[in-house]
Amino acid sequence: MQQPTPRPAPPHGSLRRAPVQQRSAQRLARILDACAHVLEESGYDNLSTRSVAVRAGVPIGSVYRFFPNKRAMAEALARRNLNAYADRITARLTTPAHASSEWRRAMDVVIDEYLAMKRTVPGFALVEFTVPAPRAARQANYEVADRLLALFAGPLGLDTADERLRTAFLVGVETADALLQLAFRTDAQGDPAIVVETKLLLRAYLARYLDGDGDGDGDGDGDGDGDGVGDGDGDGDAADGGTAAAAGEG
Repeated sequence: MQQPTPRPAPPHGSLRRAPVQQRSAQRLARILDACAHVLEESGYDNLSTRSVAVRAGVPIGSVYRFFPNKRAMAEALARRNLNAYADRITARLTTPAHASSEWRRAMDVVIDEYLAMKRTVPGFALVEFTVPAPRAARQANYEVADRLLALFAGPLGLDTADERLRTAFLVGVETADALLQLAFRTDAQGDPAIVVETKLLLRAYLARYLDGDGDGDGDGDGDGDGDGVGDGDGDGDAADGGTAAAAGEG
């Protein structure tokens, strides 16, 4: 019997008190917006509840009402980023221009929306889906992988409780994370060549798990020739289509 992939325990809720009124929710959003901008301008080490209160234009007591310290505040921002990322992917996959049942196109959306957030969302470069922490202590990619599997499950008929699939999505997320970090170390906007190679690698790896409900030819490229690479016909499944998306989409 296959043993489940160990998952780190989820973090404790970072909010001291959840907002119940619209005014309180708006104040919390303003505090998190300010947190993102302070991170963008000063970095995590210089983040403080006081600097966020000043930037948000609220009394520091309002910040402490929601958060005991800066780490809890950054964790809440990371959670908001993750929810926004999932919402962006869902919105893209439910538009007529994107067939969510074609997993290669959907996987490109996953990468493109990450790139768009990396380039445009304040503070995202420092706090993506988790706060700065030792690599061994990070659990965010486990949740990202499970979220993506859940998004793909309906259109592709996948079993979200399948531990082999959960592990495959985790490996895909960890691999993409490492390669895209490299892309942004090489180029402030994300090296297009590395982005393209990341997409090709993910397609080749995930084909063995997803093509049973996809094109069914078993070679992982959709053109039936067994070479593992798309046919270059410009329909978005080929390497050349990925290049255009990686370089500018989102």
